[in-house]
Amino acid sequence: MNILLMFFITLYAGAQQQVKIKKKDRKRDVELTTTKGVIVVRLSDSTPLHRDNFLKLVKSDFYDSVMFHRVIEHFMIQAGDPNTKRLQAGKTPGEGGPGYTVPGEFRPGLFHKKGVIAAARTGDDVNPERASSGSQFYLVQGKVFTDAGLDSVETFRLKGRKIPEAHRQVYKTVGGTPHLDQNYTVFGEIITGIEIVDIIASVPTSGPSSAPRPIEDVRIVHMKLIKRKK
Repeated sequence: MNILLMFFITLYAGAQQQVKIKKKDRKRDVELTTTKGVIVVRLSDSTPLHRDNFLKLVKSDFYDSVMFHRVIEHFMIQAGDPNTKRLQAGKTPGEGGPGYTVPGEFRPGLFHKKGVIAAARTGDDVNPERASSGSQFYLVQGKVFTDAGLDSVETFRLKGRKIPEAHRQVYKTVGGTPHLDQNYTVFGEIITGIEIVDIIASVPTSGPSSAPRPIEDVRIVHMKLIKRKK
C-alpha cells in the first residue's frame, strides 16, 4: 500500500470517528447529486447498522467525487470505492473501502426490487458470513420477470428457495434482481430519481464483463442529508 493511499485511509477514518449520528439524522433522507442528475434515497430502520454507517459516511463527505465504477445495464450501478476519487491510470477500481465491514442484516421484507440500495461485498469463498463492504453500495435497476423466469431463478440461483408471492408480483411489474435476495443486504430505496439510475445504467462501458466501467466517468458530486418531504 503506497503512502498516499495510507494517508487518505487515515484521513477518512479520522473524519468518521469525529462524526456523530443524531436522532434527527435517522429521520432524514440522503440526496445523491451525480453528474447525471439527483437521486434521493430513504434508508431503512430495519437495518440500523447499515443505516447508521451510511449516514456517518455521508456526513463525513466520504462519497464526494467517487465514481460509479461498475455499471451493468438491466442489473445495477455500483459506487463507494474511495480510491476512484483519484484513480491512477492502470489501476482497477472497486477494491477500496474504509477498512472495515458491516455485519449482514438480511430482512425478509427487504428484497431486490428496482430502486433499492444494497451493500456490495466480497464473495462467499472469502466471506462466508456475507458481511457487507464498509462503503461500497449499488442501486438496483434489474429487469421485469415472467413467472417462468422467476421459477428458473428459484431453481438455479436460489437453490430451491421460494420467492414470496408479493415479491413475485413486484418482480413481474416493477422488476429487479431476485437472485440477490437474502445474499446481499438491502438497506433502503430510492424515493425520487429512479430515472437517473436508468440513465447511468445505459452509458457506454469498457473493461471486463464482470466489472464494466463507464468510458466517461460518472461521479457522485456530493451527498447530503435532507429533510423528508411529507
